[in-house]
Amino acid sequence: MSMKRLFRNVAPHPPAGTTISPNRRRLLFILVALFIAFFSWIVYLSFSLPSFDQLENYNPELATKVFSADGVLIKEFFTERRFYVPLAEIPEPMVKAVLAIEDHRFYSHWGIAPLRFLRAALSDILTMSRQQGASTLTQQLARRLYLSPEKTITRKIKEMITAVQLERTYTKREILDMYLNHMSFAHGSYGVDAASQLMFGKKIQNCTLDEFALLAGMAQRPAYLNPYRYADRALKRRTMVLNRMLDEHYITRAQYQQAVNAELKLAPNYERKDLGIAPYFTETIRQELQRQYGWDLYKAGMQIYTTLDTRVQACAERAVAAFLPHDQEISNRAHRNRDDLQKLAPKEMIEKYGLEKIIYTKALADSVLNNKAAVQVSVLVLDPRNGHILAMIGGRDFTESKYNRSVQAIRQPGSVFKPIVYTAAVDNGYMPCYEKLNQPIVVQQSDGSRWTPANYDNSIGGKTTLREGLRRSLNLVSARLVQEDVPPRQVVHYARSLGITTPLDAVDAIALGSTGVKPIEITSAFGVFANRGVLVSPLSVLRVEDRFGNVLNTAAPQSRGVLREETAYIMVDMLRSVAQEGTGSASVSQFNFRRPAAGKTGTTNDCTDAWYITFTPQMVVSTWVGHDDPALNLGPKQTGSNAALPITVPIIKNSLDTLNLPVVDFVRPAGVVNVSICNESKMLVGKYCPEAVSEIFDTRYLPQEECPIHKNPRSMIRDYRGRGGKKKIKY
Repeated sequence: MSMKRLFRNVAPHPPAGTTISPNRRRLLFILVALFIAFFSWIVYLSFSLPSFDQLENYNPELATKVFSADGVLIKEFFTERRFYVPLAEIPEPMVKAVLAIEDHRFYSHWGIAPLRFLRAALSDILTMSRQQGASTLTQQLARRLYLSPEKTITRKIKEMITAVQLERTYTKREILDMYLNHMSFAHGSYGVDAASQLMFGKKIQNCTLDEFALLAGMAQRPAYLNPYRYADRALKRRTMVLNRMLDEHYITRAQYQQAVNAELKLAPNYERKDLGIAPYFTETIRQELQRQYGWDLYKAGMQIYTTLDTRVQACAERAVAAFLPHDQEISNRAHRNRDDLQKLAPKEMIEKYGLEKIIYTKALADSVLNNKAAVQVSVLVLDPRNGHILAMIGGRDFTESKYNRSVQAIRQPGSVFKPIVYTAAVDNGYMPCYEKLNQPIVVQQSDGSRWTPANYDNSIGGKTTLREGLRRSLNLVSARLVQEDVPPRQVVHYARSLGITTPLDAVDAIALGSTGVKPIEITSAFGVFANRGVLVSPLSVLRVEDRFGNVLNTAAPQSRGVLREETAYIMVDMLRSVAQEGTGSASVSQFNFRRPAAGKTGTTNDCTDAWYITFTPQMVVSTWVGHDDPALNLGPKQTGSNAALPITVPIIKNSLDTLNLPVVDFVRPAGVVNVSICNESKMLVGKYCPEAVSEIFDTRYLPQEECPIHKNPRSMIRDYRGRGGKKKIKY
């Protein structure tokens, strides 16, 4: 058989590429379909990615800073605690530390690192876990800016696409700037500057290499690497960062050794940093500003400039810390009895220990009373000239209770309300020498009951001047003054003029401060006396600026004249008698406070509330001490003099000294003069009056007649003989 025969029936091979086998055709179809599906998926995902405008307009949430009048940062309001610092102002070692540990090829990739991603993915597959990080620095920023933290393939693809878009939109330095200001470098703080201030108590520019390395390492897992709680973890991570910096030749071997061996030094009070300084004050302004600015207050990076002075606030806090435990101990002593402990002790505690053991075990009883019968406090320091709130304490512990007793509580003022009663009298011509009987009275009230006030010490006496009645805080003199000379409605009118807005009952008991007031308002009312009759509304915020320094709002003192200057000065003079010789005299004798100052104590029934308010021309300080539950008292003899004055006087004395304010006296107006009067008749002193005293008078109400009691002895003889007398009287 010929060769031609052998191959005749064999079909010749078609030319290469002219036909495709069915299997290859199916494979090609699958690949094309997968590509189209993948491409469609990518297009679908792109709809949920940030738009070009979003990428172009980077506007991070920045914390709002609150500053005191003396330039101290006292509080931050934020959803994310972040302070922006330009990249040019961030130290180079901080930048290199981040690059070394997070993305040392940052300047050579275009947003993603495919080989790094594949290597991490393979490791995760082999270990059946998700341990290896494969994100570039740009990917991390994309995730933090626009995406969720979930670990899914979909999110990862979105992250990579967004990272590429970021690289196309911004320069490398701009991306670094955003990363260093946006990422979390400490638990609860965002950006390197906020983290350094939280961790080390200083700005990022003042940190050292070991601190840069610690912050850079914490960016991976801020909570897990928190050095306050997990110091070993944080130090191990710091060493890893320093090793990477050494490998990349960012630091020398000597710098490495010094940083590795550096002691971990952290700022104190990490757990209480969110409270800031003067938390009752800052919480009050937060509520006011939120009503005005809404949620921008927490993310717009505003600058709030306030009236508070941290030096005065420190004086107030020291005084409260020094004396309030003493008030608490006396209160505990008064309530360490069966009836009170049975009401206050938790049921579980009684079941565990038994009531008898709680009563007779001081530690157990005090643990109940310190919690259930806590002595609270309000302290306010105002500048009467402009209304600036210099210090505020609204309770014994802000972490226990956010209730601000300085501005929210309404408490009976007791005798600190009496100056308002006396103001009504003085302004209507009743001068300090005007006399009232210090004798009991009975007042029939509208409900049919009888009101029978008494002095604190149950004393009684004869005719008593207004000055003496105020100096000794005599209830009977005040009660008679309201009953006979200045009716309750008139007292209410003057209280309103002095800034009291709480409901006031126009009844005779108003003479003793029977209706409630807010501490902030009664303190401001005393400022009227110090400020020559001008009421200045309390002011807390001076200026608000946006993140760029543009002024959004300013506040000026709101003032109005409410008293004649003469009336205000006469009240000051009478209240100086209280502070120097009366119920407030401990300010001089015990605390050696010898500046020109006036003041008034206040105590309510059963020593439920204790007050002391004192002032100079430059400062008004008030203290209230009591329980939130008015059914509880402070203990026997816990008057304003004993429970509140020992807090108030150290505050004003130390504050004036700390601020180096000069000694200034109250300015007497031309319409107030001293007049010599007879101490018995209170009329102009005559030639034969045995005792003359000097008293101040409003020139509108000067005494016009000479003493009618002590006359010329000769005329007295003639009078005697004219009446039939025969015996000559010798003088």
